[in-house]
Amino acid sequence: MTRFFLSRLAFGALVLFLLSVFVFVLFYVSPSDPARIIAGDKATEELMAQIRVNLGLDKSMIEQFGIFIGNLLQGNLGYSYRTNMPVGDLIVNRIPITMSLVFGAVIIWLAIGIPIGISSAKRPGSLRDRLGQGFAIVGISFPTFVLGMIALYTLYFLPTKVGITLFPPSGYVPFTQDPLQWAWHLVLPWITLALVIAAVYARLTRGQMLEVLGQDYIRTARAKGLTERRVIYVHAFRSAMPPLVTQLGIDIGMLLGGVIVIEQVFGLNGIGSLAVTSVAMQDRPVIIAIVLLGGLFVVVSNLVVDMLYALLDSRVRTARR
Repeated sequence: MTRFFLSRLAFGALVLFLLSVFVFVLFYVSPSDPARIIAGDKATEELMAQIRVNLGLDKSMIEQFGIFIGNLLQGNLGYSYRTNMPVGDLIVNRIPITMSLVFGAVIIWLAIGIPIGISSAKRPGSLRDRLGQGFAIVGISFPTFVLGMIALYTLYFLPTKVGITLFPPSGYVPFTQDPLQWAWHLVLPWITLALVIAAVYARLTRGQMLEVLGQDYIRTARAKGLTERRVIYVHAFRSAMPPLVTQLGIDIGMLLGGVIVIEQVFGLNGIGSLAVTSVAMQDRPVIIAIVLLGGLFVVVSNLVVDMLYALLDSRVRTARR
């Protein structure tokens, strides 16, 4: 197990290195001039030349990449071209918002999607199954921004018109400041994000459970007189979990890199909102940092998934010794 973990860790480090090379080269060959972005359109050539020297842009591509990697290893992500603030500080200030949004939504979509999927698989073709499949189809078909606008209109705008405030329209309150206000401000974003992804998990869970419930060992467990609840949740669901864990790891890793649509709809200044602003302003250091951060989250999530696989399936542990 230790050897496998170290090999996956080394592979993750290689992925991050290759991602950093790709991002650096992509922005190196970009036609935009950082010196022009920083100095403005009316800056003199002498001022722009000095800015290039200060940023190290007068050096060769190899030298710049060496400086770039060295700074990354020291945790130095550079400075924003627009605000002149350390990029690390910008990320640290925004990431609690995105993490609060993602992990709250994860709890909700698992609590909704998995039970619906299991319930549908227990009686395929029944009314319960058709309702579950209908929920999955509608949820997958709905764009998140449309669902977000509907939530704002029905749960904020309409009640506010009659003098009732159910939920705030936007904003974020740190958990350490007021846990109740923190949750109250995030309820609508949580529900919006969770309902869309819960539909995916409902469909995935149903498919996996139907496949597992048709196996011989499930029929044997029923023949032994085990309760249906034990057969479903102890034997069948455990065997159906690995694909769900894989999907969960991918989703969490991707969403932590920035929930762009939800953050824009509900006015949350998280990583996604920072990414949109940085792209619009051509703030190269911030964009590079966000891309690398997203890659880091995906690598870490997949590493955790691999460890969970080994815990859930003894065959995986045996194969990796």
